[in-house]
Amino acid sequence: MSQSFDTAFAAIPTVTVGDVPIAVLDRATTADWMIRAARERRRGRRPLYLTSANGEVLARVAAEPDLAALVRAADQIVADGQPLVVASRLRCHTPLPERVATTDLFHDVARRAEETGVSFYLFGATSEENARAVANVRRAYPRLRIAGHCHGFLAGAALQAKIAEIDALAPDILWLAMGVPHEQRFVATHADRLTRVGMIKTSGGLFNFLSGTNRRAPAWMQRASLEWAYRIWLEPRRLFWRYAVTNPKAIYLMARRSA
Repeated sequence: MSQSFDTAFAAIPTVTVGDVPIAVLDRATTADWMIRAARERRRGRRPLYLTSANGEVLARVAAEPDLAALVRAADQIVADGQPLVVASRLRCHTPLPERVATTDLFHDVARRAEETGVSFYLFGATSEENARAVANVRRAYPRLRIAGHCHGFLAGAALQAKIAEIDALAPDILWLAMGVPHEQRFVATHADRLTRVGMIKTSGGLFNFLSGTNRRAPAWMQRASLEWAYRIWLEPRRLFWRYAVTNPKAIYLMARRSA
């Protein structure tokens, strides 16, 4: 990739939502940027790093300085939460055009990748979830180049060997699904060894949706910023207290620290 493309990618406008810089991008433009970066970026250095923010991330960034540094180190941060879009319309000089949910963005990018030959590597989740996700992706996108895939529970020498293997395979886009903050820490620790990878996209629970284990909230709940409520309904024991703690903090941050 030329220096002009580096400059153009860095120059994507941002607004501050909850004290986090969010790229003013819609899904289609984000997908186009990812494909262009994957195809044009010159290899031999750290891959581009694209991450996402939702209410939970805003609350945790405000409370955890180490995580804040990891998130803000991203080349771009997109809004993976409808409440951020709503807050931007009320508080920011430029509203965010729409939510860029990773669970939707993956399919936008996959369709473009089939046409352009851009390759994926899917890294994360359990072995079973990862395998089911890859099988479903292959059925949905038979012309998509999947360079490889692996579960996310590696450590020590096995992890180091896997990083070397991924770099040798040189996927254009590495979809990294380990959850916050593990995937951000992975980028900080290991990205410098992935110099043949074009881009890393942190992906949270993406593979659980691709595998069919998790279901998306109805569209009306997504539009109404209520997807968190649907997720609590599905997994009350795991998620109730998480959202009970982070939602009030996120609302405060979006109301007071957006511009």
